[in-house]
Amino acid sequence: MSTTQPFDLRSDTVTRPTAAMRAAMACAQVGDDVYREDPTTRALEERVASLLGKEAALFVPTGTMGNQIALLLHTERGAEVIVGEGAHLANFESGAAAAWSGVQFAVAGKGGLFTAEEARAEVRPPLDIVPRTALVCIENTHNRAGGRVFPQSDVVAIAAQARAAGLALHLDGSRLWNAAVASGRPEVELAAPFDTVNVCFSKGLGAPAGSALAGTTALVERARRFRKMLGGGMRQSGVLAAAALHALEHHRDRLAEDHEAARRLARVIARSPYVAPLRPVETNIVVVALASPRAERVALAARELGVLVHATAPGALRLVTHLDFPIEAAETAASIVVQAIDATCAAPA
Repeated sequence: MSTTQPFDLRSDTVTRPTAAMRAAMACAQVGDDVYREDPTTRALEERVASLLGKEAALFVPTGTMGNQIALLLHTERGAEVIVGEGAHLANFESGAAAAWSGVQFAVAGKGGLFTAEEARAEVRPPLDIVPRTALVCIENTHNRAGGRVFPQSDVVAIAAQARAAGLALHLDGSRLWNAAVASGRPEVELAAPFDTVNVCFSKGLGAPAGSALAGTTALVERARRFRKMLGGGMRQSGVLAAAALHALEHHRDRLAEDHEAARRLARVIARSPYVAPLRPVETNIVVVALASPRAERVALAARELGVLVHATAPGALRLVTHLDFPIEAAETAASIVVQAIDATCAAPA
């Protein structure tokens, strides 16, 4: 390992609280949130509901819990949920949907995004011998697709199709803040078509933990009970809520810097002869397809040179920019990654 502090590009969850965020946490007014007596948590929930244009919101420990509560709200056991290819909710939440909600998934489209027609093609007919389609879930931005922003015109069309079919809609908006900055559309507009919206404070915004699930007052009241059932009822949660409030007020606008840093990474990495043409970078995630299935070896080589990256598949790497990664370091870090790619992929098998 390099003797210098490595650049950590594995995820935007690796950040540390800033000094100002730590100060806000230290000064937070707190109470027992299970008794609904934590003023800072209540303030955060009201702020999130306002930002998303929903009646209410519920602070939860993780985005996974927020997504899984949404499934409990909108489905019954044996139902089917329409998602995009590689959806976090279906693939990276430890099989929780099967364990807690008893649902299965139908995949619409390719590459994470899908159209209204592709969603409609996955809706089951009303027959007793097939699962009942109950819910459509959209992920925005889409992680596995490389931080792509889901086109709002498609979201609106999908929502219209879903309403016509009597289906509910959930938005996994863990990185909705990035989508808003990249698209120039406010979060309230991006969230408007959905019954429930899950947003995260530790991805992109730099808070140490926490997400929020927003929707109608009635849905959030039901969600509160599910949160308790899943072990998410917290006590003096205002310490964490204060970090999230600080992040909302001070770290959203700067996400444009992360997007530019990701574009700079991509421009340099694209020069390697062992890298497939890169998809245009829309937000803070760069997905690199290698010419050979040596991603783990490349990640190890890059680590030795001082850059941490994530091997997401035998032939794919992911790099994610964030609050703790300086934009001026992008070209240097990318050159190190290229060095690791070229040396590893050129070596004999």
